[in-house]
Amino acid sequence: MEHASPLLSAFIYLAAALLAVPMAKRLGLGAVPGYIIAGAVIGPFGFKFLNQPGETMHVAEFGVVIMLFLIGLEIQPAVLWRMRRTVMGLGGAQMALTAFAITAIAMLLGLDWRTGLACGLILALSSTAVAMAGLRERGQGGTPPGRAAFAVLLFQDLAVIPLLALLPLLAAPGAETVQTPLGHYPIWAQTMLTLGAVGLVIVLGRVVVRPLFRFIAETGLREIFTVAALAIVAGVAVLMQSVGMSPALGAFIAGVALADSEFRHELESDIEPFRGILLGLFFISIGAGINFHVLYDAPFIVLGLVVGLMALKAAIGVAIARVSSLKGPDAILVGLAIAQGGEFAFVLLGIGSTLGVVRTQIADLLIAVVALSMAATPLLFLLGERVIARFATPPKRAREEIEHDRPHAVVAGFGRFGQVVGRMLTGNGFRISVLENSASQIDTLRAFGVKVNYGDASRIELLRAAGAETARVLVIAIDDREKALEIAEEARKHFPRLRIMARAFDRLHVYELRRRGADEIEREMFEGSLRMGVKTLVALGLDAANAERAGRIFRRHDEAQLNEMAQFYGDDEAYRLASRERSAMLNEVMRRDLGFVPAEQLEAAWALEDWSG
Repeated sequence: MEHASPLLSAFIYLAAALLAVPMAKRLGLGAVPGYIIAGAVIGPFGFKFLNQPGETMHVAEFGVVIMLFLIGLEIQPAVLWRMRRTVMGLGGAQMALTAFAITAIAMLLGLDWRTGLACGLILALSSTAVAMAGLRERGQGGTPPGRAAFAVLLFQDLAVIPLLALLPLLAAPGAETVQTPLGHYPIWAQTMLTLGAVGLVIVLGRVVVRPLFRFIAETGLREIFTVAALAIVAGVAVLMQSVGMSPALGAFIAGVALADSEFRHELESDIEPFRGILLGLFFISIGAGINFHVLYDAPFIVLGLVVGLMALKAAIGVAIARVSSLKGPDAILVGLAIAQGGEFAFVLLGIGSTLGVVRTQIADLLIAVVALSMAATPLLFLLGERVIARFATPPKRAREEIEHDRPHAVVAGFGRFGQVVGRMLTGNGFRISVLENSASQIDTLRAFGVKVNYGDASRIELLRAAGAETARVLVIAIDDREKALEIAEEARKHFPRLRIMARAFDRLHVYELRRRGADEIEREMFEGSLRMGVKTLVALGLDAANAERAGRIFRRHDEAQLNEMAQFYGDDEAYRLASRERSAMLNEVMRRDLGFVPAEQLEAAWALEDWSG
């Protein structure tokens, strides 16, 4: 279809994704292969609905920029430092061994060492999206093999940055000047410009961006927060591009600079939908750009390279997993997870082709190989599961401890109610992840050294970013009646295993929270009022033991009445009548259980005490 309008092109892309991705998911292939297949079908080598996928690629590559920004947000220095041995050990070994093996094979096939090295490093990368999706679908995300695979993938994501800087050096060794959008510069000057741009991004992230987000948070306008986040990502990308570096590099650095910010989870949840849409568009563009003439002309070579690449990477993955003490099926699972090529290979191969490091024919061949390996990964998982079930007996594992960077509990709201709960949890050695929607409250808490994240806990993507998928408990302690109901309902729907503890305002709120799925509910004023009642009894002359007993009896009967009244909730008239009847009954029960003393006798006792004193 020649010269399709932008709206028609957008419709074709979205319609193809709408048809192909659900079908791919139903077949067990996953979303990413579905996008690639959709692109191949509508592209110039398929039904030719679109003949210029390169135009869409310019927009879709913004998805890669956003992806790197989010990866940077996830790499908190403290967490990365705790994982340093696993990430550097497993990830570094996988990257080095795979790159060395592929480079050696490429040179044996007659390629120049620079081209061979570039191909080795690029093909050593695996797809984080495909691998982690496959592991999560099988419930292996938080297991030892899942954590090992994540460590390898994290190292690869970090390695993309130096690879972006290395490719131009492989293209023009000994060059004295570098072309940037700002003009020609000597290499030393371009290096200084790059370092200056990186330093500027870090300083702005610390000095300007955080106060800006605090100011926006106080306005309560969520859409402006999203606009600001996207503007920052785009601005940093333009800055790095202007000094001759990859926009993705700037986005990654900006993410790292904000990784310790209290707004990290809010940024993740705001940008996540854009990442999904743009990355989907990116993968469709990749599928549309696959040169199927290469497959038609040399099908056995292409398929042989796909099988060879996946076998080599799987074997290396299994080997490093075994060395790291993972045995049997766990090591095999790590190898299967990282066997495919990665999404960044498409970007890096495109850059390498533009720079002349990798010839266009080789780049087209490798793009087809990487795309097919990603599409084949779900099938490889299924095959691997059958092999493991047939020839291996998975060891029985004891219940595993939650990772150190994962919370035991998520606390939504950290005001006067949530702080007490949070202090009790942390005081007893439990890790908590706190979400607070008041920017001024966050500033106050952070002044006292309390780690709090900004965000609205009613947003599921934000709860997920805060650790709700792996936490044991969600404590709803916010000072907003309707919002608490919304959080309880959404959390129960999306995290069925999560135990929900909720703060209620009154009896009616208790009934609503129960309907929405809360497991344990505590009325915010009940215990404080009860304690005040006990102290008032003592002040009126009742001895402390009888006052405490009165408090226990009242709590027991009031909670029983609360449960009985639940059947009348929703019928206002019946509820009012039942409430009056049970209040009178409660008074009678209290008198009977306590051995009620009339007020005049108590007053006489006080008068006698005053007279005798």
